[in-house]
Amino acid sequence: MDTKEISEKLNFYVRPQCFPVAVKLMTSEDGLPEKAKMPWRDFGYKIPACQAMAMARRHGNTVALGPDDVNCSMAAVGLGLVSLEDIQQPEGGPDLITERLEFGKYNCFLYSPIHSAKFEPDILVLYLNSAQSMRMVQSFTFSGKKVETVATAAGDCLDIAFVKESPGPYFILPSGGDRVFGTTQDFEMIFALPWGMVEECLSGLESSHKMGFR
Repeated sequence: MDTKEISEKLNFYVRPQCFPVAVKLMTSEDGLPEKAKMPWRDFGYKIPACQAMAMARRHGNTVALGPDDVNCSMAAVGLGLVSLEDIQQPEGGPDLITERLEFGKYNCFLYSPIHSAKFEPDILVLYLNSAQSMRMVQSFTFSGKKVETVATAAGDCLDIAFVKESPGPYFILPSGGDRVFGTTQDFEMIFALPWGMVEECLSGLESSHKMGFR
């Protein structure tokens, strides 16, 4: 199933108000899509990871973040792009994050709207309201799978990245940074799942749709 077909099915069964986003955790910048924008290289400034997600889901941009592209210390350290010893941290900064990706394990984080993703993603991310979230949960619970909840409220970019480390469907509470810099709205929640579970999810959406759920 290609990414365009996945996008079409999600639009039919869930109708998200912004683009579903494909996320890839990369060990190097080699193999980045030609159209991928790196903020420092292409714009001359750094951005938070949540803003990269917003650029992908709201505007359809493909954005790649390396160590030089992130201006949020919590994201840079939490995603393992920068070591904690290499930054001047404000009080209550990265130390709020008790779980971090191993420093240097990934060197680049790629975000793209699913319909135009020209790569094999690791994670699919949707920002949804309560009715749309219900449909995504039903796609798994009706077949006996449990959907976990992650509510740190301190770096949802990291919570999303950990979906690759601990595969499963997850509800994620948007963090304060995402609400400010990613313009996440009061009604939005995050639903994230590993790429290997996407076809199972779509099958669950189809079968529950046939049962009458909308």
